[in-house]
Amino acid sequence: MGMPGTDIPDGPDSSELDAAPAGGHTAAVEIWYQCQTGPLDAAGQMAMDEALLEAAPRLARPVLRFYRWTAPAATFGLTQAYAEVSQWTAVRPLVRRPTGGGLVLHQGDWTYSLVFPPQHPWFHLRALASYQQLHSWLQAAWERLGVGTELSPVTHSNAPGQCFAGAERFDLVRNHRKLAGAAQRRTRQGFLIQGSAQNQPEGVTREAWETAWCAAGEAQMGIQWMVYIPDPEVTRRADELCLGKYSQPGHNQCR
Repeated sequence: MGMPGTDIPDGPDSSELDAAPAGGHTAAVEIWYQCQTGPLDAAGQMAMDEALLEAAPRLARPVLRFYRWTAPAATFGLTQAYAEVSQWTAVRPLVRRPTGGGLVLHQGDWTYSLVFPPQHPWFHLRALASYQQLHSWLQAAWERLGVGTELSPVTHSNAPGQCFAGAERFDLVRNHRKLAGAAQRRTRQGFLIQGSAQNQPEGVTREAWETAWCAAGEAQMGIQWMVYIPDPEVTRRADELCLGKYSQPGHNQCR
């Protein structure tokens, strides 16, 4: 994934950069939801993220969701051309995400999403600032696991449109390889980030990474986690979006 497309105009603002917390509690305790959902196919996972985005005003708290895949898949950005993207990989299904960014192969990567309601401060960050803040948080999580990383200072890519073929500014990199990227989308309902970690170092489990990420949020941002299981309204809406949108060629091949 790479830098996002948005529904609400959203561009970089240098005054908001370098605002990521550097350690220690920087804010009062804030309750966020943490959500673990079972493995789904690509259409089901994209549908769940959009359903959570639509529900953001009602949920009224940020949601961090970790998720897995029932089978290998590929997703691509909301505004990318299917005819072009489909030539870059033979992996199927190939599903259009509700966020921007580029082509991502899901073959053992660690995926997550973050959803913020409109009243939350993250909703009002501009795209580059939120990208930096997100990956600074992830960098702190990797440090807890003894893994050193850095934020890419510039954009460099050997294959534009393919997320892990290079790095965008503020992507997380390790030994000159991209470790984590994300895409985002803001609507009037909320702010959605979809992220992927790949090229993970040996000896680190996904469970340890998730635990370290949550612990870094507690330490740096004063987050208190509350377990959230998607409620019937979210689940029903996700089912509708899966069947009527993300599993349909008319959506995935619309551009």
